[in-house]
Amino acid sequence: MQPVQKEMVTSPVISSLPVMESFYTLQGEGFHQGKAAYFIRLGGCDVGCVWCDVKESWDAGKHPLRSVEELVAEASGHPGRIVIITGGEPLMHDCTHLTRQLRKAGLATHIETSGSSPVSGELDWITLSPKKFKAPLPGILPLANELKIIIYNKSDFDWAEQWAAAVSPNCRLYLQPEWSKSAAVTPLIIDYIKENPKWGFSLQLHKYIHVP
Repeated sequence: MQPVQKEMVTSPVISSLPVMESFYTLQGEGFHQGKAAYFIRLGGCDVGCVWCDVKESWDAGKHPLRSVEELVAEASGHPGRIVIITGGEPLMHDCTHLTRQLRKAGLATHIETSGSSPVSGELDWITLSPKKFKAPLPGILPLANELKIIIYNKSDFDWAEQWAAAVSPNCRLYLQPEWSKSAAVTPLIIDYIKENPKWGFSLQLHKYIHVP
C-alpha cells in the first residue's frame, strides 16, 4: 500500500513540543495493530473524555518541552519505521515541523486524533476517533484513513454510523470497546459487526499482552 501523503498549510516552525512520554512498542489498535511503532504522546487536551485512561496528559503545562530534533533522533534509533503521534489531543499543537523531520529521517508519520483541532503536518496515516465531548472539525473527515469509534454503551452505534457516513468511502471503519466496559459491550460489538460487516473490530491488544 502506498502511503497517503497529506501536506497541510505551513505555519511558523514549532521547534519543541510538550511531551508526556515517548516509547517503542507495538501498535495495539486499528488497521496497523501488531506493528512495531514509536509513540510520541503530546501533552494537552481540551476534549476531556470521562473514560480517558491518560488524564494526566490533559494539562500541557505539566509536561516538559522537548525538541523536535531530540524526538526524531530517538525515534530513528529503533528498527520500526512507524511513528505514532498521540495524546492528549495532539492536533492542539502544530505538528508540521515534527512530521516533516520524521519523514526526512525515513519514518512514516501516523496520528491518532479526535479531529477537534485543525489538521497540521505531513501525515501518512490519520486515525480519527471522534468524541461526543467535542466533535471533529469538517476538514479532517475526507482525510481520515481509519475511523475508530469507542463503544461505551448501545447509543454509540448510532454515533458510529453518523461518522461513517461522513468520512471518505475508502476510510476503514473500526469499533472498539471502551476498556472498563469491554465485558459488557464486546458481545454487542460482535453482533453489530456480524450484521454490519463494513465495520471491523479494534481490540486494545497492548493491554492484553501487557506492553505500553
